[in-house]
Amino acid sequence: MFEFVRKVGGIALLSLGLSLVSAAAAHAQTREFRGMVDEVSAKKIIVDNRQGDKVSFEKLDSTTVEGEKTKWEDIKKKDWVLVEWKFTDKPRKAYKLTVLPAQSEAGEEVQ
Repeated sequence: MFEFVRKVGGIALLSLGLSLVSAAAAHAQTREFRGMVDEVSAKKIIVDNRQGDKVSFEKLDSTTVEGEKTKWEDIKKKDWVLVEWKFTDKPRKAYKLTVLPAQSEAGEEVQ
């Protein structure tokens, strides 16, 4: 009887460990891209990180919008956003979009 309980306990512990590892691996694939909206349409958004990278993301039916604005339709060119996407997606998909407060441009005033 003790042997049976030990085996069942070991199997339960192993399955718990595997589920935690797979959940961590799925979360590890999530990436964030921050920048200014260069272009936005009903189906996609292009974000410029101001370091030479412009990246396009497709809108999903499940895409959530939060922060300064809460609707995709309210997002405008020059809004600052943080896009959550998965590295494995081809093409990139926006799973969550956070609209950030307006950012000021870094640098000196030139006269």
